[in-house]
Order: sequence, then C-alpha cells, then structure tokens
Amino acid sequence: MLAIFVGAFSVIIGVNIFMAWSAIGTFPGLEVENSYVASQTFDKERAAQEALGWTVAPAFIGNDKVVLEVHDRDGVPVRLTEITAMLGRTTERNQDQQLTFEEVRPGRYVAAIEPVDFGKWELRYVLKDERDVPFRQRVQLVIEEQ
Repeated sequence: MLAIFVGAFSVIIGVNIFMAWSAIGTFPGLEVENSYVASQTFDKERAAQEALGWTVAPAFIGNDKVVLEVHDRDGVPVRLTEITAMLGRTTERNQDQQLTFEEVRPGRYVAAIEPVDFGKWELRYVLKDERDVPFRQRVQLVIEEQ
C-alpha cells in the first residue's frame, strides 16, 4: 500500500514540476517595463495613428510569404519608409521571425518567411512614412489545415 501511495504521488508531483517548468520556459515575458509610463503617451500616439487614416490588409501568400497592402483613407497607396515586423505565435516566442518587407508596387509590401504550420499566427508591425508617425498593429492571421 505504501509503495502505491508513494508511486502515485511521485507521478503527480513529477507531472506538476514538468508542467511548471514548461510554462516558465515558454512564457513570452513583459510587453512593457512600466505600464503606467506607457499609458501616459497612449492617447496621444493613438490619435496620431488614427489621423493617418491608413488601412492595412495583411495576409499570407501560401505558407512562405506575408503581404501588407497599405492605403490611406482615400484609397491611395502609402509609400512607407520603414517597416518593423515580427511574425509568431501568441503563446510562445520560439517560432518568432523578424520580417524584412520589400515594396513590390506602391502600397504593396511582401516579406519572405520560413514556411509556417497551419494555425493561428500573430503579426506585429510598426509602419512609418516620411512623417515618421508610427502606425502600430497586431493582427491575427490563420493558415487553415489542408
């Protein structure tokens, strides 16, 4: 009876330790160092971004390219001077990829990526044009299982 009792609790404790270790190892970390400081400029930055009037349409092309279509409120393609982008999963960082976009025509930017599996992906980007106002977004993209 003692051996069964000790064995059962050993399995339970071992599984709990493994799960805790896995959770800590895949935790993506903090978004900002100090949320109060970040909140002080949030409304001003959001108003500046909304004043741009941009519409961004991100999408996968197959499982090895990402495309961004960027237009202003009048439908005119936006010529960007800087794109900082990251593609990854929402729950872990070990599949994150920094993206390098190239303009293929005005308002259309394509980045090659390492092939990705089906499922939900998060695309985080900051776009700038000559006015140097950051346009930040996080978009969920899905690749359907085939």
